[in-house]
Amino acid sequence: MPTDTALRLAFIGFGEAASAIALGLREAGAAVEMRAYDIKSDSDDAPLRERLRHQYQAAGVRACATLAEALDGAVLVFSLVTADQAALAARAAAPLLQPGQHFLDGNSCSPGGKRGSAMLIAASGARYSDVAVMAPIHPARQRTPLLLSGEHAAGLQPLLERLGMNARLMPGAVGAASTVKMLRSIMIKGMEALSAECLLAARQAGIEETILPSLEQSFPGFGWRQQAGYNLERMTRHGLRRAAEMREVAATLDELGMGNEMAAATAAWQQRIGELGIRNDSTDLARQADPILEHLARASARDVPLPR
Repeated sequence: MPTDTALRLAFIGFGEAASAIALGLREAGAAVEMRAYDIKSDSDDAPLRERLRHQYQAAGVRACATLAEALDGAVLVFSLVTADQAALAARAAAPLLQPGQHFLDGNSCSPGGKRGSAMLIAASGARYSDVAVMAPIHPARQRTPLLLSGEHAAGLQPLLERLGMNARLMPGAVGAASTVKMLRSIMIKGMEALSAECLLAARQAGIEETILPSLEQSFPGFGWRQQAGYNLERMTRHGLRRAAEMREVAATLDELGMGNEMAAATAAWQQRIGELGIRNDSTDLARQADPILEHLARASARDVPLPR
């Protein structure tokens, strides 16, 4: 049972980010009681449900059968779902929230999307904050840098500091933190897509050992071979989630009245590689590139119309 000083936390969605934060809090000895609800609990995929059960158990989180059960009495509610589910999560949570609860929208969404979710949450009397996760969730877990914006962010920050989390304020209304996140992703996710297009093609043409030294000469110290292998591993593992985020980036650019061709192309590459379903922990460029090229070739062959 929680102590008098414990905070009750709820997680909506219990994927990589939520499970990493929860496990980090548990291992750091934070005074918290944690609950979670994830729609995967209702899946027909038994192995998926079993993996989720192990994640809950490892992090010391109480698995809830309903969203209402998870949110009941929670001081902090972390919404950490995929970008395309963020508005749906806010809509589902809004009628279940009580005045005074903090709703932390940590999803990778456009500022306009965040403002729409904020309106839903505000109607319940709960306190919405725009939260941007500004670095990979591993290895820092609960210490991963967060940006907070919105009218309730200043009140939220001390609660996160109490838990040993690493959050700083971004001046401005809801959407300010997400604008930083979205525009940063143009470069971060875009470089992944550019390196994939360049070096997969180079590997296919058999000239990567010519291309790589040339890139190193133009960008000394970047470590193109290692970085390209790491980028491909990230895309195979998280490409679908990254594609959803980049579609939100494209929406952000629309909101700013800018062109979004690069963001759209990045989303396409992330989607293409994520859909292959490859699971390969190696960050070696060749070990990543070869299976990707084989899968892409098979997919291309299936798309060629049969001769009449």
